[in-house]
Amino acid sequence: MAGNSRKPHAIMIPYPYQGHINPFVHLAIKLASKGFIITFVNTQSIHHQISKAQKNRGNENYDIFAKARQSGLDIRYATVHDGFPLSFDRSLNHDQFVEGLIHVFSAHIDELVGNLLNSESDSPPTCLIADTFYIWGSTIATKYKLVHVSFWTEPALVLTLYYHLDILRKNGHFASPDNRKDMIDYIPGVRAIEPSDLMSYLQADDIWTVVHRVIYKAFEDVKRADMIICNTIQELEPETISALHKKQPTYAIGPVFPAGFTKSSVATSLWSESDCTHWLNDKPAGSVLYVSFGSYAHTSKKDIVEIAHGLSLSGLSFIWVVRPDIVSSDETDFLPPGFEEQVKNRGLIVPWCRQIAVISHPAIGGFLSHCGWNSTLESIWCSVPLICYPLVTDQFTNRKLVVNDWKIGINLCDKESITREEVADKVKCLMNGYIMDGLRASINEVRKKLENALSAEGSSARNFDEFVENIQAQSRKKAGITANGHSSLVH
Repeated sequence: MAGNSRKPHAIMIPYPYQGHINPFVHLAIKLASKGFIITFVNTQSIHHQISKAQKNRGNENYDIFAKARQSGLDIRYATVHDGFPLSFDRSLNHDQFVEGLIHVFSAHIDELVGNLLNSESDSPPTCLIADTFYIWGSTIATKYKLVHVSFWTEPALVLTLYYHLDILRKNGHFASPDNRKDMIDYIPGVRAIEPSDLMSYLQADDIWTVVHRVIYKAFEDVKRADMIICNTIQELEPETISALHKKQPTYAIGPVFPAGFTKSSVATSLWSESDCTHWLNDKPAGSVLYVSFGSYAHTSKKDIVEIAHGLSLSGLSFIWVVRPDIVSSDETDFLPPGFEEQVKNRGLIVPWCRQIAVISHPAIGGFLSHCGWNSTLESIWCSVPLICYPLVTDQFTNRKLVVNDWKIGINLCDKESITREEVADKVKCLMNGYIMDGLRASINEVRKKLENALSAEGSSARNFDEFVENIQAQSRKKAGITANGHSSLVH
């Protein structure tokens, strides 16, 4: 047997959404830099979208990891069919698409993994790093005797709430005909949380949607993983991480950012990105509000109209990323009539942009955000306070961390529904108000924790090294190889 000389080889499979792909890509580069062989797997649809976005920028034959390979990293790339034609609108037909991910997608992954293991390679795969939301990670890893790593791309608080669904159910805070509304104070590693701060799926009346079924299966599967890695920081969620680690090996290795942060060598955007830099260069420091609701969530036309009027009333400069499908793929006319003309001297409206390049610009003073986890981490890194407008899933729980725990942002809406007057007031309050100094002081403190965690002796750096060692040890164990490189199998 090859013994210890065999390189660790990880198959990495992100969930097919922008917010999951980004940390997976940067983790792939980080692991490859540690000597791993990586086989990175995207769906054909995602690959097509990324390639199309790059083609619009003049890159005809875009290869995601070309620059990484040029620097000597062994990152291979594969695509698999997700069960739908490329022309199928996965956003408009969300539930049908997710049903396909449950019932069809795993067969394509199984075939890919089997082919990789049966190829004449000196370094066959030893490890499967799959997004926690996939329901089949442990099944495929067990079948092929691979180490199963579950990669959680959101905060540990969200992970542990899903992980303990059975306790929430038992105590009547979830899946009860009349859910309790009092404080939840019995989840291991969580001091207390209001039911209104739970993820949207745990507040829903209908608990048998396709996404609920994914959650139920995925969070049974994650308990069978060899280890869990989280895109979070030990110092920000110490009790939560510690409680999870007692259940099974759990490592906080975040934030999983590109090296250099603003100068990533990998473009992963699913849409063509507008360059906002020239526009920002003419604006005073801290004078521009950045507005974006992420790559996935939808909102109502009514709320978009109120936010537009609020931005207009505020009198402040802003960049607003308005995805064409932010309301729906089949409703693209949702801004108030004449709005763009009305704000043209101080507002820039784009369908998509390179977010890191925007929020790291000195002109940006605040971020009106949906509170997606990547956006939250990027805001912290750039010391940009937030106005929180959560729309779906983990965003409500992330808002709790931002506003209540870390005090680095404020709520957009404190009432039942959004009004233009409240939007204008909150925007002016964040950008010009007396609370800005307090928010900026808090976010600078939190940013320092992120910076320290990623330093050579920081918690995330140490956890990452321990995680890598654990993969190698588990790989030897599953292959029946002892630490000195000899086979422990009886022939």
